[in-house]
Amino acid sequence: MYSLARTDKINNVSPIQLQKYHDEYGIDKVNEAIRLLTYKNVSPLPKEESIGRPTLYVFRHGQTTDNADFLYSGWRDVELTEEGRRQAETLSEKLKDKKIDMLVSSDQKRAIETMNIAMAKNEHARNLEIHKDPRLRERSYGDLQGTSKLEAFLENPDTLHKQRRDYNFVPPNGESIAMVVKRVGEFLDELLPFVKENKLNVAIACSGNSIRGIRKRFENLTDEETAAVETPLGQDYAAYRVEPGQTRN
Repeated sequence: MYSLARTDKINNVSPIQLQKYHDEYGIDKVNEAIRLLTYKNVSPLPKEESIGRPTLYVFRHGQTTDNADFLYSGWRDVELTEEGRRQAETLSEKLKDKKIDMLVSSDQKRAIETMNIAMAKNEHARNLEIHKDPRLRERSYGDLQGTSKLEAFLENPDTLHKQRRDYNFVPPNGESIAMVVKRVGEFLDELLPFVKENKLNVAIACSGNSIRGIRKRFENLTDEETAAVETPLGQDYAAYRVEPGQTRN
């Protein structure tokens, strides 16, 4: 297959609707929901770079319009916000001097645009073809796509947590985290032997749930840890050495 800031605003919620939320649920609960949904409680990303060993540079796309509006995005093909582009530019500074031989992205616009911005300052990598793989897509939230996570939290925080962070929960007509981890694992089973054989460093742009599958593999996370781990939007990357025992799950 292979070859060589808008977080302080809620665009989808009018001031009148926001006031209704405050009146019905209280300002404290609304603020708690916003804090939960702005991805501030992120986990540190490992940097396991090593000269002479193939390395994966893995990152999540920058903020999208759905992220800013607290909507379930899933397979909706949404755009980056200006904040999302700034996040990717921050990432580009961190990656500009890395030796990167191959680019792989989800086939969704947000990941592809993030990859283009992230590689823009890397003199070699910016001219490489981006290989697009649908197995790196965000989790499909099925019937939940386009609905408000903010409203779901305000109505029942436990329901929202189950929808987002239960490893085996399958939304109607959607995917569980476990199902996403499986398809990402199949992607890695195919990619890693190729990377090892050709001694390649690879940049991978994906989404919040597909990156869980990569982190689970390389960080030896349990199912529960995989569902709970948070990765920042854009801005930073994880680096993983490709060791012999990691070529298959």
